[in-house]
Amino acid sequence: MPDSAATHAPEPEKIPEELALEIRKLAHDLSNALEIIVQTSFLLSTTELKEPATDWLRMLDGGVQKALDINLALRAYIKAHTPR
Repeated sequence: MPDSAATHAPEPEKIPEELALEIRKLAHDLSNALEIIVQTSFLLSTTELKEPATDWLRMLDGGVQKALDINLALRAYIKAHTPR
């Protein structure tokens, strides 16, 4: 029978609570700023744009999606590495 310690993944290192609170606040503020960008991008997509503006909007949307993914990963990391 395998040792029970060997079957459990090691606990991830925890971020000190004071630091985690500040990082969570920054991630929240980043989410708010990204929401403005997401909504503006959506509103731009409802207008009739001429070339090359349509290409720029696609570039903007790609960048927005990457930023949203990074912010989501940051929030997941904080949650996984916070004591509570």
